Amino acid sequence: MMTLERLKEIQQRSLAEMALRRGESSQSSLQYEVLVCRDTGCSSSKGDQIMDRLRSLVARDGLEDQIRIQRTGCFGFCAVGPIVVVYPGGIFYSRMKLEDVDRLYEEHLKGGMPVSDLIHPENILEDRYLPYHEAPFYRLQKKIVLRNAGRINPESLDEYIAMDGYQALYKVLTTMTPDEVIAEVQASGLRGRGGAGFPTGLKWKYTREAPGEKKYVVCNADEGDPGAFMDRSVLEGDPHSVIEAMIINGYAVGADEGYIYIRAEYPGAVHRLNEAIAAAKAYGLLGEHLFGTDFSFNLSLRLGAGAFVCGEGTALVQSIEGKRGMPRVKPPRMAQKGLWLKPTVLNNVETYANIAPILLKGPDWFRSIGTQDSPGTKVFALGGNINNVGLVEVPMGTTLRQMIYDIGGGIPHGREFKAVQTGGPSGGCITAEHFDTPIDFDNLHAIGSMMGSGGMIVMDDHTCMVDVARFYMDFIVEESCGKCTPCREGTKRMLEILEKITEGEASLEDLDHLKDLADTVAHASLCGLGESAPNPVFSTIANFPDEYLAHIKDHQCPAGVCTNLTEYFINDTCIGCTKCARNCPVSCIQGAVKERHVIDAAQCIKCGTCEEVCPVSAVVRR
Repeated sequence: MMTLERLKEIQQRSLAEMALRRGESSQSSLQYEVLVCRDTGCSSSKGDQIMDRLRSLVARDGLEDQIRIQRTGCFGFCAVGPIVVVYPGGIFYSRMKLEDVDRLYEEHLKGGMPVSDLIHPENILEDRYLPYHEAPFYRLQKKIVLRNAGRINPESLDEYIAMDGYQALYKVLTTMTPDEVIAEVQASGLRGRGGAGFPTGLKWKYTREAPGEKKYVVCNADEGDPGAFMDRSVLEGDPHSVIEAMIINGYAVGADEGYIYIRAEYPGAVHRLNEAIAAAKAYGLLGEHLFGTDFSFNLSLRLGAGAFVCGEGTALVQSIEGKRGMPRVKPPRMAQKGLWLKPTVLNNVETYANIAPILLKGPDWFRSIGTQDSPGTKVFALGGNINNVGLVEVPMGTTLRQMIYDIGGGIPHGREFKAVQTGGPSGGCITAEHFDTPIDFDNLHAIGSMMGSGGMIVMDDHTCMVDVARFYMDFIVEESCGKCTPCREGTKRMLEILEKITEGEASLEDLDHLKDLADTVAHASLCGLGESAPNPVFSTIANFPDEYLAHIKDHQCPAGVCTNLTEYFINDTCIGCTKCARNCPVSCIQGAVKERHVIDAAQCIKCGTCEEVCPVSAVVRR
């Protein structure tokens, strides 16, 4: 059985072992500690091989007592991965290659001299190296959900405990009543981070008040938005933050059992969660009579098959029950009849990751961050046409301008910003007109978008907004469960019209029909997937009407994206290097060496290869 004394003993021991990371003198013979990102992104770029090579070099020289190589979760700055951070000093090595590992080991870990040409350039000053968290990418960020990301070994329960892990659970079980816990969560103003922004404490209150002896808590880890990887990174980098919160949730609403519903497409997160649950059980933090109290709680995983609709609450519980993931008619709500028709609380990963800090530091602390109606922070997956692709956690109220330029580093290749899509397939496209809009639930809704789970896709001036709407509608058609006619049939017809527009075969009557269909689908669909499916269409028509008219009336795609409406042309800056002709897969480019080349439009398949290989940008789309 876990006790407070044992929890404190583990914490103190682990803090001593993490002394270098905390900027303190080590209490052992350890000279260096190396943290290697093993999140899915860095691992896919040989991060796992980098760590294995470092460990093999340390073992070869028998330096295990002096150099410790640790795995960690996502540092967030995915654009410069794989990332390796060396303590003391938090020296920030970015874009590491496997062939660079031996140099880092010999020169820094054995020779004591950081390898300057491998260090992230923005962290190099004339007289010193900045620790990784002082890079411009991190300066406007505030870490609550990602508080342990890149700081602990996610496979070590001891390191989670060192960072005050399970202290909130002990406080709740031994000093607070369930109603007091719910009151604290309500007072914090925490709103659900899964998309709709419903008050978390109110959801817990409704479930506690619902009649019934058997109740459940469920974590929605079915992250399905294109370009979103927030929940995955939390689960891979700090799984106990979710487990601890779910136990607290169970105590607050009177549930002794919980489920984490996660898609099988996240094998790294599934593996990490299984390890974390087993460790929590072994330490007496899951199971019977937690901390010697009468409260018991058990937790299990359920793997989803990757259906986007299972992010909707009632479809998710249908899937856990072994049925086809299709939404139910509401009411009754989940708080009355959820999993196996028992009262159920359903929160997403990010929502749960906020719970322990709120209960340890208090609701006033949480409310001091963010905006009045949207307290706290929000995690975004920043991607698309942006220099600093990565995982970002900022206070609510941070502006789009700060996100895109101060944190994101602006648009690559000097391109112009065109739009940013928030909320995934359910969201909308926001223009530069709203650059200085503070980001929170209500402000995004007011400008025709939504928070969603936190995807933020930036688009430059080479993006066709009609094609963006077509892309998201194609996704929705594939993911619709087919239960209700408006979503099943309406989205398919909308996609057909969007395809006609991008192919230059639509009329203005088709555009009117598209608007009518979008309105019908939004108001008549059964669940949130169908209700929000037309949002990209609504926002692109509202913000880029001229682009739709150019496709329909002028049979042109201003961005040069829609193949049927695009023609490649070589201008007079051509130097006659012949690269375009040599690389053309259908040999439709003619011209002598050092003379301007010509594309045979009738033979061109518009693959774009000539544009990619031209060294002087003489190939243009029109």
